[in-house]
Amino acid sequence: MEQPPRPTILLVEDDPAVVGALKFSLELEGFDVSAYADAETLLAARPLPETGCLVLDYNLPGMDGLNLLEHLRAADVTLPAILITTNPRNALRARAALAGVQIIEKPLLTDALRDTVRGALAARES
Repeated sequence: MEQPPRPTILLVEDDPAVVGALKFSLELEGFDVSAYADAETLLAARPLPETGCLVLDYNLPGMDGLNLLEHLRAADVTLPAILITTNPRNALRARAALAGVQIIEKPLLTDALRDTVRGALAARES
């Protein structure tokens, strides 16, 4: 019997240590992870998967994570998205809420990211 494909996480994070830790952790949880160091690299990647989840760092070189999401939405990429950042201010929280994006705060010491990814994927399937 053929196994269903593993969900793909598109991770956009410029800190190599964070990328390594998240990639390892999410792959242990059964996800395929494609990592990108900046927004422009993800925007140039095609084709993007039709199923999966975006995990976007807010503080990226060049373009921040919410602006990246705006570009992806304009290109009809409808994957659920999660924003990761340190100490988000109220203005950022408001922007994320308007975009329908949950924020998970760094440092990522709990299972919050994994649980939020699973929840976003489950909501997408229902």
